[in-house]
Amino acid sequence: MANHKSALKRASQNERRRLRNRAVQTRVKNVVKDVRQAAAGDTEKTVERLSTAKSVIDKAVKKGVLHQKTASRKISRLAKRINSQTA
Repeated sequence: MANHKSALKRASQNERRRLRNRAVQTRVKNVVKDVRQAAAGDTEKTVERLSTAKSVIDKAVKKGVLHQKTASRKISRLAKRINSQTA
């Protein structure tokens, strides 16, 4: 464990950030899963969920949880899957 006051503060900050990042990452995984499950069903609902997923993924990038290119790849793959199934 850390001995210096600054190291103790840094450890507590890292723990808070880790928990926040984990929550955001879980949210991203859940919306991606929702889009994939909805892709088999109603088209309107699927497009709506894709829009929500894009928003959540972009917010994760803004918070620094995901890299921009990772987010772009996720969004692209979801859109590609939906477009191929609706066509």
